[in-house]
Amino acid sequence: MTTARSATTVPEAGAVVPAGLKGLLPVLLALPVLGLLEWLLRASPFATYLLSVMGVNIILAVSLNIVNGMTGQFSIGHAGFMAVGAYLAGFVSLMLKGVAISFLPEALSDQVFFLLALLVGGLSAALCGFLVGLPSLRLRGDYLAIVTLGFGEIIRVVVQNTDAFGRALGLSGIPQTSGVGMVYFGVFLVVLVARRIAGSSHGRSLWAIREDEVAAEAMGVDTTGYKVRSFVISSFFAGIAGGLFAHFVPIINPGSFTFVKSMEIVVMVVLGGLGSTTGAILAAIFLTLLPEGLRSLFTSLGAEGSLAQKVDQIRMPVYGLLLVALMLSRPQGLFGTKEIWDVLPKWWARRKKGTS
Repeated sequence: MTTARSATTVPEAGAVVPAGLKGLLPVLLALPVLGLLEWLLRASPFATYLLSVMGVNIILAVSLNIVNGMTGQFSIGHAGFMAVGAYLAGFVSLMLKGVAISFLPEALSDQVFFLLALLVGGLSAALCGFLVGLPSLRLRGDYLAIVTLGFGEIIRVVVQNTDAFGRALGLSGIPQTSGVGMVYFGVFLVVLVARRIAGSSHGRSLWAIREDEVAAEAMGVDTTGYKVRSFVISSFFAGIAGGLFAHFVPIINPGSFTFVKSMEIVVMVVLGGLGSTTGAILAAIFLTLLPEGLRSLFTSLGAEGSLAQKVDQIRMPVYGLLLVALMLSRPQGLFGTKEIWDVLPKWWARRKKGTS
């Protein structure tokens, strides 16, 4: 398996982290905005759920883009790391259910335990990423794809046959402590980390590995070390996404973390452009809203009893057709390795020139 690359794939060598992304200022600005978003959506359960699913998909797509896009490797088992985070975070929350910190208000105590569960899920997924990536990333080629595919299936089979995880019925009764604000704080963190990596010396090493691993190694880059670190970071955020997911859905079961889910995330990354953070975000938003759009379309056409009920079954063929069309018309994805602020000014200038 190989990944499509554009003819001009490497960002400018002198690219640095934008000043606005440095320090704690972005975090301090994000917190009140996310709190306001949570407050505005408190009366709309459907919008809250849809935006939460969208946020989880953005975290998964941006985190996978660190490996598949920036580093040029090919992982197709991201749902496995999501499952690790979801089940372990959910299990920790169930164990702590009913426990409270005496000197804190109940709501705040619940959030502390929720953050602890998320951390356990993320770190467990990162550990799995290290154990999976260390042997497979020493090799070149498609070994990572094969290993991650196997890992995802192993995790699914393990949880399906473990009493503590509810077997095929899944885990239910997990405290619903995740809200839109918390999900999008996760989105904010993964985007912040991805952009800081892309503009750092670490990121330039990843781009070098992506373009020519042999040349990068000849120039003194520790290719295995950088690949493993990027894979661990990606796995950590996949675990965080799983933990968030487990705390806003009524039940998690092995069917939520199949190979199909992994391929959905891969499609998001390829559609947005391998290496483009904003491309992954826009693709995740589009592909999350697409099923709802199809469902609304079929309902308006009077097909509620047939096609409208089968949106989930036809979703993957639609994704496949979109991907085929994209690969034929624009094999580097929507933005290639560029970000939206690099593409839009040029597009607008060409449009103005064409209309003048």
